[in-house]
Amino acid sequence: MLFKFHYVILTSRCRILHTGVSDYQDITLLESGPFGKVLILDGKLQSADADEFVYHEALVHPALLYHSNPKSIFIMGGGEGSTAREALKHRSVKKVVMCDIDKEVVDFCKAYLISNREAFKSNRLQLLINDARAELEEREDKFDVIIGDLADPVEGGPCYQLYTQSFYENILKPRLALGGILVTQAGPAGILSHEEVYSSIYNTLRQVFKYVIPYAAHVPSYSDSWGWVMASDEPLPKFSIEETDIRISQRVIGDLCFLDGETLGATLALNKVVRRSLAKETHIYTEETARFVHGHGTAQKLISK
Repeated sequence: MLFKFHYVILTSRCRILHTGVSDYQDITLLESGPFGKVLILDGKLQSADADEFVYHEALVHPALLYHSNPKSIFIMGGGEGSTAREALKHRSVKKVVMCDIDKEVVDFCKAYLISNREAFKSNRLQLLINDARAELEEREDKFDVIIGDLADPVEGGPCYQLYTQSFYENILKPRLALGGILVTQAGPAGILSHEEVYSSIYNTLRQVFKYVIPYAAHVPSYSDSWGWVMASDEPLPKFSIEETDIRISQRVIGDLCFLDGETLGATLALNKVVRRSLAKETHIYTEETARFVHGHGTAQKLISK
C-alpha cells in the first residue's frame, strides 16, 4: 500500500526539496500537492504535512495522559521533531531527551520543517545524536515515559533491534521510573497488514510488561491504519470521554487537532479481525526471528553491492 502511494506522489506534480544518503538511510523530502511536504526514509513515507498530526498526537498523548504526572520523557528516534513538539505541549513535562542516530535527518528537519522550529529551540529539549539502544544502556537516570518513534523494522535498517524482547526487557525497561509507560509505533495495523509486524510487537511486549494496550488509527498518507502499543507494569487507567477531555484541557497547552476523549476511545476499539489475530499471536520478536516490512535499509543495500 505504501509503495502504491509513493508512486502516486512521484508521478504527480511535485518538487524534490532534498535527496541524500546518510550513513543509515536514504533521505528524500518532496513538496507534494495534496499532502504538502513529505519525508521519505529508505523508500518509506515517514510523515506528510497534511496529516502528520494524526500519527504524532496518537503516539504521544495517550501515554502522557495516562501517566499520573509525566515529567521526564525519552524519545527513541523522532528526528523530524514532531514527537518532541507534542510532548512539550504537556505542562508537567520538565525534560524531553530526543535521541536519534541520524544527524543528517535531524539537521535537515530542523532547517526545513517550520512547524517544529520552536520545539527544537525549547530549553526543555535535549537533543542527542546517538543510537538509542547505546544511549539507554549508558544512562543511569529513569524516565516517566519512553516513546519509540522509530522507523519501521526493515531488513538492513537501523531500527529493527529496538523492537526485540531482549531490548525491551534488558535495556529499556530498567530505564522506566516507577509507574513508567512505554509507547511505541508498531507499524501497519490494517486488516491486511497487521500481521507484518504489529501483532508480533504487541505479543513481544506482552512477554515483558504486565499491562499492554494496542491501538490504531487511519493515517491517510499511509493509505492504511497505523498501530501503536502502550506497555507498563502498572495498570493503565480507563477514563470516560468526559474525563479524558478534562485531562487534556488541564494538562495540554493549546488545542489538539486530532485527539480528544471520543477519538481516543475509537483508537482503542480495534476491529474484530485485528483483535482476534492479536489474541492468537505467538511470535516473539528477537534478533534471530525478526519480522520485517517490505523493503531494505541502506546498510543492507551497501552490503549487497
